[in-house]
Amino acid sequence: MHIQGTHWSAASAAPAVASGGGAMGAAGAGREDEVRPGRTAPLRVDAQRNLEHVLRAAREVFGELGYGAPMEDVARRARVGVGTVYRRFPSKDVLVRRIAEEETSRLTDQARAALGQEDEPWSALSRFLRTSVASGAGRLLPPQVLRVGVAEDRSGGAGRAADARVPQQRAQPGGGELGLVPDGAAGDGVGAAELLEVVGRLVERARAAGELRPDVSVSDVLLVIATAAPSLPDAAQQAAASARLLDILLEGLRSRPA
Repeated sequence: MHIQGTHWSAASAAPAVASGGGAMGAAGAGREDEVRPGRTAPLRVDAQRNLEHVLRAAREVFGELGYGAPMEDVARRARVGVGTVYRRFPSKDVLVRRIAEEETSRLTDQARAALGQEDEPWSALSRFLRTSVASGAGRLLPPQVLRVGVAEDRSGGAGRAADARVPQQRAQPGGGELGLVPDGAAGDGVGAAELLEVVGRLVERARAAGELRPDVSVSDVLLVIATAAPSLPDAAQQAAASARLLDILLEGLRSRPA
């Protein structure tokens, strides 16, 4: 997973679906995605199709190259002009936040499903990991959730949002594969706290049942998702590699008799 080269600014908290404001929005009055003051205009069919293409392309490009990939790459993958991308997302930060929000929401739903449908704690945790890795969500985890272990209580409070103080971060070029540094201006708009709370319940259940190593934290589990989701050109090879790597990582998470 590669997360580098993008700044998570407070300005990126603007709703992505209504991003026609600013200089570009004013210049785009009367175009396909016009948003008039006081109301939200419905997208025309072609504008909606372009938006879907851009979002799909952004997930693919950021999943393969990291959030540092340029907007031009997203436009090229979506087969639209870069101006079309900027009409919907006036800055790259806004697009990054939209993708991160969607992926965080998807992971949270997967964690809830595992909690609700698996009675055995280890089965619930491993189901969440396998579902998340298979969906490729690990390649698009927002930076906020990947360094929570810095302030996390590994003795049993990892799952409580109040105890898991998530540092806001941005990617910094040259900072290694993750390249993350604290960024107090980033804001917490990607649902990280909710994701950490639900995954924390999975972790606490497995730990209480004696099936999870006592030193394993919520951030460790999320790093497994990120690590076990390689991006390979062949879909079959990617699925096989992900499954094999996840099997190995799951064995590393399990507790062993003394």
